[in-house]
Amino acid sequence: MKLITAIIKPFKLEEVKQALSEIGVEGMTVTEVKGFGRQKGHTEIYRGSEYTVDFLPKVKLDIALPDELIAKAIDAIENAAKTGKIGDGKILVSPIDDVIRIRTGERGDTAV
Repeated sequence: MKLITAIIKPFKLEEVKQALSEIGVEGMTVTEVKGFGRQKGHTEIYRGSEYTVDFLPKVKLDIALPDELIAKAIDAIENAAKTGKIGDGKILVSPIDDVIRIRTGERGDTAV
């Protein structure tokens, strides 16, 4: 079992959600976050003054999946979130030692 964490552009959320749904992903946690990578933010003009916006709005998805769905989920996220422009985001994959569903006490893959 693994945890996929994807940082994407906010306007791509619905496309990514739809792509994941089509491969059988039933749940995810979505968090609005701010950050920057290579794009290093951008400058804006407000009331005649120029200032730098260091942290850009992003959406973070956390998805716990069994190993057999990982490759499909990564492909789905990558294809749906890609614009081909800087700032498309990142996909991180981490191992999960255990998952416990609080309501029923189920553990492992059945708890996801």
